[in-house]
Amino acid sequence: MHLTQFSIQTMALKHILYSIFFGLLTTSTPAQEKKLTIEKIWSGEFQAQRLQSIKSMKNSKQYTVLELDYRNRRSVVKKQNYLDDFGEEIVVESNSEMGIPFFTTYTFSKDESRILLASQVESIYRRSTKAIYHIYHLENQTVVKVSDHKIQSPLLSPDGNQIAYGYQRNLFIKDLITNQIIQITDDGDHQTINGLTDWVYEEEFGFVRAFDWSFDSRYIAYLKFDESEVPEYSMDFYLGNLYPSQYQFRYPKAGENNSIVSVFLYDLKTQQLQQIPINDAELEYIARIKFDQWKNKIYLQTLNRHQNHLKLWTYHVDSQSVNLLHQEKDKAYVSVQDQMEFFENGNFLWTSEKDGYNHIYYYDHKGDFIRQITRGNWDVTDLLKYNKKEKEIYYQSVETTSIGRAIYAIDLDGQSKRLLSPKKGFNGATFNAQGDYFIHSYSDSETPPIYQLVRSSDRKVIRRLLNNQPLIEKLNDYNLPKKEFQTININGYQLNSYLIKPINFDPNKKYPVVVYQYSGPGSQQVSNRWMNSNDLWHLLLTQKDYIVACVDPRGTGYKGRDFKKLTYMNLVKYETEDQISFGRYLSQLPYVDSDRIGIWGWSFGGHVSSQSLLLGHDVFSLAIAVAPVTSWRFYDTIYTERFMRTPQENPEGYDRNAPLNHVEKLKGDYLIIHGSGDDNVHLQNTMEMASKLIQANKPFDMMIYPDKNHGIYGGHTRNHLFTKMTQFITTNL
Repeated sequence: MHLTQFSIQTMALKHILYSIFFGLLTTSTPAQEKKLTIEKIWSGEFQAQRLQSIKSMKNSKQYTVLELDYRNRRSVVKKQNYLDDFGEEIVVESNSEMGIPFFTTYTFSKDESRILLASQVESIYRRSTKAIYHIYHLENQTVVKVSDHKIQSPLLSPDGNQIAYGYQRNLFIKDLITNQIIQITDDGDHQTINGLTDWVYEEEFGFVRAFDWSFDSRYIAYLKFDESEVPEYSMDFYLGNLYPSQYQFRYPKAGENNSIVSVFLYDLKTQQLQQIPINDAELEYIARIKFDQWKNKIYLQTLNRHQNHLKLWTYHVDSQSVNLLHQEKDKAYVSVQDQMEFFENGNFLWTSEKDGYNHIYYYDHKGDFIRQITRGNWDVTDLLKYNKKEKEIYYQSVETTSIGRAIYAIDLDGQSKRLLSPKKGFNGATFNAQGDYFIHSYSDSETPPIYQLVRSSDRKVIRRLLNNQPLIEKLNDYNLPKKEFQTININGYQLNSYLIKPINFDPNKKYPVVVYQYSGPGSQQVSNRWMNSNDLWHLLLTQKDYIVACVDPRGTGYKGRDFKKLTYMNLVKYETEDQISFGRYLSQLPYVDSDRIGIWGWSFGGHVSSQSLLLGHDVFSLAIAVAPVTSWRFYDTIYTERFMRTPQENPEGYDRNAPLNHVEKLKGDYLIIHGSGDDNVHLQNTMEMASKLIQANKPFDMMIYPDKNHGIYGGHTRNHLFTKMTQFITTNL
C-alpha cells in the first residue's frame, strides 16, 4: 500500500468524523441551544478517551493497555494482538479476594514475568508520589506486597527477583525470593537524600527516581543529595487543625546554594558501596543517571551552573574508569538530553540544536561524529524508535507545520525519508519492540483523538482502535465555534496565533477580546490538536459574546534555536512586547472593541499577563494572573538561571522585567489568584505584589485558595476558580 492510500484512509476517517460533528452542529434542532457550563467542563463530562499506558510486549506481537474505572474502583491490564481483534486477554485486574487492590499504574519486569502495581497513590510534589505497591507473578498468579509502608519510585531488577525503592530518604532492596530486605543507605535525613531527587531536580530536570539497576541485576547506581547548604522555605497549612501546621523544605532560589550531588555504586554480591569520582571543576548538576542495557556501564549527564555546557560521561564498572563521551555547548543554554538511543556496540543517536534546529546526529562508541541524520529549518520534537532490522529511525517533527506534529522514518545513513502520518494535525506514535508496527494517535482542533494500528513498512492501517465517537455525539448538542489559525507579523517575526469567534459572529459588531497565553521558553499554546479544559472554558466565553485570542511570542518553541533563545538574559521582556503588539493588532480589527481587551495566564503566563497590563495599559484594560511569578528573584535556581544566569550576574535582567517594580503603572482591572500551599511558585510572589500595589494605592482584586498547590484543584476548587474568573471578565470587560 502506498502512502497516498494511507492518507486516504486516514482522511476518510476524518471526513466521517467531520461530517457527523459539523453536520449535526449546523442542523437546526433544540439541541443547538445547549450551553457549556463550568460545572460540566470541570466534571470531566467532555474528556476524550485515550489509550492509557500502552506498552509493547517483548515478542513485538502484542501490547498492553490499562483500563481504569474510578467509579467502581476497578482496574485491568489487557493484552491485545497487534495484527487482529481476537485474542484479547486480561493480564491482571483488581480483585480484593486475591489481594490485588485497585491500582492506577503498572510496570513489567524486564523479563515480563512480574508486574508492579501501584495503589493508594499519594502526591508529594509535581512528579513525586508515595504509594502501596504489590507485585503480581504471572506464572503462578501470586501477589506479594512490597512494603506495609508507602514507598517511592520502586524499580524491579532486570531478572525480576529483586526490587529497589526509596523510603524516608534512604534506599532499600527487597529480595522477592527470600523476602529479605537490605538497607543500602542509613544517612537519609532532613538534609540528605539517597536515590531520589531533591525538589528542584524533580521540578526542573523532570525526574524523581535517581537510581538504576545494572543489566545483570548485580549493581545499583544512585545519586546522593547533600541539601545542608540549601536555604529552607516554609509555608503554613491552615485546614483541618486547631492550629496551622508549618511545612518546611529545601528550595534554592536564584543565586542561592544548590544541593551537592554525588554518585555511588552498590555491589549486591559483595555488599560494598563506593563513590564514583567525576573530575570536573565545572560540575554543578548531575541531571541523568542510567545503566547501559548490555554492559556494566553507567551513563551520566552533567551540567555546569550556567547550564550552557552539557557533558555525557561513562563509568565502566569493571575498569572503574570515568570517560567523557560527548559534550554540547551553547552561548545561551543546553537542555538535558532525553532524545537519544544507544546501540549494543556502543554507538548512539543524539539530538542537538547546534545547526540552529533540533536534529538527529549519529556518533560511534568513542563519541566520534559519524553523520547528521536529519537537517532542515525545522525541529525534531521526539526521537521515537530505532528499527534494528531495517536500520531505520522513527521520529516526530514539525517539518510540515510548526503548530502540528508529523511522524517520519529515515534510514541510518540519512536517506530515504518517509512520511508515516498525515501532514496536518497532531500525530503521535507508540512503536512495538521491533519497530515494525505502531499505534498511531491523531487529533486536531476539530477532531478528538483517534487511535489506529499501522504497519511501519508500508503505512498500512491494520485496524482502528478508538475514535471517540461518543464524545462527538455528545458535542453535537452544543453549537461550538472553531479555532481560526493564522500567522501574523509582529515585531519583525512571524508568530503563530488563533482566534475563536462567537458562533453567531457578526462582522459589523464590536466584540470584547480575552487573550490567553503562557509564553514560557520553548512552550507552545497555538497548536492544532484536540482541546483541553481551558479551551472549553474559552468556548464558554465565546457563548457570552467574547472573542478569545492567543499568540505564541518570541521565546516559545518549535521554530528553531534562535527564536527560542532570543529571550536569554531578558526573560519576559520580548514576550511582553509581543503580547502588547498582539493586543494592538487585535484593536485594529474592525470587529474588536479596542477599549475592551483583556489578557490572562497561569504561572509564567501570569507573570506575562501582569506585565502586559502594567506596560501596555493603553492596550489592555484587564488582566488575570493565576499563580504568577512576580520577580524571578523568588524562583528556583535551575529554571531561572538557565534563562537568566544568577541575580548577582544579571541584576538588571531580573529587576527590569519584574511586575513588582512597575506597580505604579497599573491602570485597569487586575485580579491576582494564588494557592497558599504552592510549593512551586510561592505565595510570596503574590503577597509581595499585593503589598507593592497597596503602597502605590492601586486598586486590585485578589483570591487566595487555602492550602492549594500550583495546580489549584481538588473538590469544587476549579469550579470556584473559573467561576471567579468568568465573573471578573463579564463584570469588567
